[in-house]
Amino acid sequence: MTETASFREEPLPAGAGADAPGDAGTPETATGAVPIFRGVRRALAARGFASLTEFRLACGRRADLLAMDGNGTVIIVEVKSGVPDFRSDQKWPEYRDWCDAFYFAVDEAFPLDLIPEECGLMVADAFGAEVLREPAVSRLAPARRKSLLLRAAMTGAGRLHRIDDPLFSHSQATV
Repeated sequence: MTETASFREEPLPAGAGADAPGDAGTPETATGAVPIFRGVRRALAARGFASLTEFRLACGRRADLLAMDGNGTVIIVEVKSGVPDFRSDQKWPEYRDWCDAFYFAVDEAFPLDLIPEECGLMVADAFGAEVLREPAVSRLAPARRKSLLLRAAMTGAGRLHRIDDPLFSHSQATV
């Protein structure tokens, strides 16, 4: 798939939405990825970033969290709910080609020494997140940045449309 490929958005997985994909319960009482997602999104918003969960990149991979600020800075955050989740995921290096900065986000029980030094590191709970380590920054090429920001805008708009009109499908659109 090329960067200029279709902007068609995949349906969100069950439980994904305004706060995060994952476990049941309120974000304050949930375990696993849900409170991490919520805390990271709150912390990023406080830093001026808007975020999307489960964002499909043009390469076909799905980033846990894509965030961008008003200057067009793009970051990707990979949420890890535990050591088995971290060890079973070997795709994260591919995400660095699609952002200016890449972070892992974990909870306070996660062994922090497992996270590679070149990656940013956040520790989060349902109420916020603290950045323990900033990542190396590698600026995206302008064409990739433009394509990614347009894709993010279309994804966000499509998700908002589905909230307002849940029975609508893209197959009904007259393009």
